[in-house]
Amino acid sequence: MKRLLPSTSAKLALIVMGFFLAAFVLIGAGVYVAVSTLLLQDTRELVKSDAITLVDIYREGGQAALLNELQFRIQDPEGDPDAVYALTDAQGGSLLGRMPEARKPGPRGRWVQFNEHAPEPGQTLRVMAYTQTLRSGEVLLTGQRLQAQDQLLAVMKQAALVTLLTAAGLGALVGWLISRWVARRLRNLDATVARVSSGELGLRATLDHSDDAFDQVAQRFNGMLDRIEDLLSGVRHATDHIAHDLRTPLTRLRNRLEDLRQHQTDSGVQHKLDRALAETDQLLQSFGALLRLARIEAQPLEEDAPLLALRDLVEDAVELYAPIGAERQIQVQTALDDVHVRGDRDQLFQLVVNLLDNALKYAPPDSSVDVTLDVQENAQEAAVRLQVADHGPGIPEAERARVFDRFQRLEAHRGSPGVGLGLSLVRAIVTHHGGRIALQDNDPGLRVVVMLPLR
Repeated sequence: MKRLLPSTSAKLALIVMGFFLAAFVLIGAGVYVAVSTLLLQDTRELVKSDAITLVDIYREGGQAALLNELQFRIQDPEGDPDAVYALTDAQGGSLLGRMPEARKPGPRGRWVQFNEHAPEPGQTLRVMAYTQTLRSGEVLLTGQRLQAQDQLLAVMKQAALVTLLTAAGLGALVGWLISRWVARRLRNLDATVARVSSGELGLRATLDHSDDAFDQVAQRFNGMLDRIEDLLSGVRHATDHIAHDLRTPLTRLRNRLEDLRQHQTDSGVQHKLDRALAETDQLLQSFGALLRLARIEAQPLEEDAPLLALRDLVEDAVELYAPIGAERQIQVQTALDDVHVRGDRDQLFQLVVNLLDNALKYAPPDSSVDVTLDVQENAQEAAVRLQVADHGPGIPEAERARVFDRFQRLEAHRGSPGVGLGLSLVRAIVTHHGGRIALQDNDPGLRVVVMLPLR
């Protein structure tokens, strides 16, 4: 062993093994943190959406309507088995379920985590919940059990340990190869690891099909990435299924409401059914937008994406929205250069449509919405710049960052139509195409600036 250590081969073996271990630890840790964060975020979004729906029911029907809805959800055999609900009166007396020990939330609510006993003895289940104080002093808890998420993370830990041990053995084996040959092959693998660590999980190490030791390392490396990608794909599919499973009963509910509306002659009942249909449509719209977001974020942009004439695409969107602007006495003005970008046409069209819809929604009558398209070049980059500007109330600078978050709406805009996902979808599309987006003052109004790579 002492004679081996000073040798070049032994040193290289140790270096390669250390590199592999560090790289896989970083990748595994990054993937684990990303997946756990995604799961927690999705759970929070699901819980918050559910809580908003229940608060709306309370506002319309009071405590009795809320209790009836909660009891129905708990007793419904087709309902979500992981959903958790609790309700206390203004004095703290339990009306439904078990409220955990926690500081009383304010009107804006409070996130809490607690454990509940599982059916199996000695086991507990984590619960993520949102508590909020209703207008009459009642406290409502809306939560989700994290059993499925915890099981998935446990599987990921086991897979990470196996791949880590495999990487250590393979790294030591590869280190015994000829120095120059190893160095050449390591540069290729090193570049792959760096790009995978930065988020390109679809990338794979290049194989020369020699079936030598280094090629085997690359194959096992790719196999590990396949497993990681499969795990992430499972998470994404789970998210899609959650949205789909919720959308399906909502669609059935809407159909039943529509049928009742058609056979109802009482004008008061008709009005209530119309409101219920509108709220159901809004929920379905939210789930549709969430599914589109999930698909955009899950699929990387193809390197050979088609070259698109962006001016033609913007002109099509303007032609579609110009009549809407005319009805509101708003003129849509354009100044479009002939530029081309690589990307997904449907997604880029959705981007322009969402920006135009927002601008027309908040622009005052007898004003204009200005759409410009040009190329910006400087020493650092050359990029396509798309700008959509209105003369509406604008967005305060302190609020601009959070309007891109899902379901975030400014207090001044809560009375307007929408579900708070339009700008989230825009940012996802821009990021998907390797660009960036910024909100600026238009004196008065808001100017949205989108920068896309010029390819």
